[in-house]
Amino acid sequence: MLSHDKQLPLAPSPRVTALLARKGLLNTANMALATVEPLLERNPHRQKDEPAFNTPPDVITTPCDPWPRPYYLEGGLRKVYPYHYTYNTYCKERWRGRELLDIFATEFRDRPQAYYKDAIERGNVVVNGKPVPTVRAIVKNGDVISHTLHRHEPPVTAQPIGIVHEDNDMIVINKPAGLPVHPAGRYNYNSIIEIMRAERSHAWNPLPCNRLDRLTSGVMFIGKNPKAAEKISMQIQERSVKKEYVARVIGEFPEGDIICEQPVMQISPKLGLNRARASGKEARTVFKRLAYYPPAKNSNGELEKQEDTRNEKEKIRDSKMEWKAKEGHSIVRCRPVTGRTHQLRVHLQFLGHPISNDPIYCNQRVFGPSLGAGDDLPDHDEDIISRLSKMGKSEVAEAMAYHDEMMEEYKKKKAEKMTGQLCDICDTPLYSDPGIHELGIYLHAKRYACQDGKWEYEAPLPDWALPPPGMTGPVEVTKETDPLAFVGSLEKPDVNGGDQNGKPPEQSSYVDPSKSLWPMPG
Repeated sequence: MLSHDKQLPLAPSPRVTALLARKGLLNTANMALATVEPLLERNPHRQKDEPAFNTPPDVITTPCDPWPRPYYLEGGLRKVYPYHYTYNTYCKERWRGRELLDIFATEFRDRPQAYYKDAIERGNVVVNGKPVPTVRAIVKNGDVISHTLHRHEPPVTAQPIGIVHEDNDMIVINKPAGLPVHPAGRYNYNSIIEIMRAERSHAWNPLPCNRLDRLTSGVMFIGKNPKAAEKISMQIQERSVKKEYVARVIGEFPEGDIICEQPVMQISPKLGLNRARASGKEARTVFKRLAYYPPAKNSNGELEKQEDTRNEKEKIRDSKMEWKAKEGHSIVRCRPVTGRTHQLRVHLQFLGHPISNDPIYCNQRVFGPSLGAGDDLPDHDEDIISRLSKMGKSEVAEAMAYHDEMMEEYKKKKAEKMTGQLCDICDTPLYSDPGIHELGIYLHAKRYACQDGKWEYEAPLPDWALPPPGMTGPVEVTKETDPLAFVGSLEKPDVNGGDQNGKPPEQSSYVDPSKSLWPMPG
């Protein structure tokens, strides 16, 4: 749905309430939490088995926050019945003096421009509660833009939110991959906050203290009260917390402590695309390989081969894929010394070993046969942005460099894409269910620890980081493969660029974590 980067809550804030009431646009009698039954009565033509959430609202602010939440589980997925919803957002500074349609067409990419044009002309998009005379209406400072639509949330994994630790003040969770923390973009009820609220109480307000990308899994802190949330948040902001990730990357990642200090720059805010760039913000990550798993072999020691069902065009295409030469996959421990957006994903891509199911940074259709390895020049930025923006739900699978060849053809078929069908209520194009490979990426926030040793929380390795069937390997991280131990030596490098023993960083020995400095990503 419309992905405002900061949407107002279902119940409007006092500031919005006052503004709308002052302009005579809000009937406060309609703002109370409504139950499902009154909504049923408002639509006498509703089918008996049709969810009540299909009844459109009558006022500028959606008058109903459904309880219980409109969830249902199906095929290993958590789904949400479609429902009407009104986004209310203030005019942002960069929107001032611009045409309404131009704002929607350039700022939001969830739906095509034709949809937004029709929504404005139909009155589904209004300014200060009133329809505008033309799609070219100019938006001014202080305007409230409201967009009412029939919301279709994407399915997410039905995997429960794991509890690592809980006390009177705090819950430490193991966040499943594919779940956003806060309602954002196409996701609202399918978010960590709303799922936890649905499991505990409508009145309970979970307070996330750190944040993970939607596609990432792992350790997160949820405050039960503002004081507790502020305490842990301050520790994180003061960089007094250690943090470690685990990733699964393509190919044989080199051994030793590998340091990437390539600056990172955002080259497309709309697409959320970041790249290694000399003129970007300072970024530093320490990596250390936990395990390498070559392609499976048969009893004769030969690589197992599946039946080749490719046509000649596909064989020619595959022969040009440089990443195909990087056989097998590696499990890598990652320590971000700084905290730039997508830092780990960008650094691993730059090193030539991107996360193997990353839909952006391991995407040949966007970055070409080399997958962007070693590329820190702006020469190809425009082409990369153009290719990424054109990719739609009808094009999947071959865009990503999957190395599980046994699963590749399955993944091409089992993926979220347009079905060609339309919603009976709003004519929105409908998508098929996502494949399991689209519910997250192989990146896991494994461990958080306080610098002074008062607390440490760790989630187990995810299934994708364990040894493949028929192979042996670590099922847990070890001291010898700990990149966190090496971070302390980065704080005070010697004049020769090595550690205290004169060794280059990639050959450094183990450093006692208790004597190291542990800066938190900023």
